[in-house]
Amino acid sequence: MMAQRERAVVSLRSAPSLPRHVRIQYDSVRQAFAVLSPEKVFWPNEISVDILRRCNGQSTVGHIIADLAAEYDAEEEAVAADIIAFLQEWSDKLLVKL
Repeated sequence: MMAQRERAVVSLRSAPSLPRHVRIQYDSVRQAFAVLSPEKVFWPNEISVDILRRCNGQSTVGHIIADLAAEYDAEEEAVAADIIAFLQEWSDKLLVKL
């Protein structure tokens, strides 16, 4: 019988990080960043890469939201839902640890 994993839920106090098996690498041929995990390659857009680069295990989701809002000159409320949804999706795929 397989044990079922309990789903981690993103909160503003979560401090996401990339698991050891996940890394971001620049592909000079495609001139784009790839996210590599065993047997999988993801091609995130520029904003997704900016979110993932901030997943260092130290910065909270709240800090990531504030930092990206300032960088992109946007309201925190306008970007918060998208950032949380992105992190939740990647957490569900085991590509981000919460």
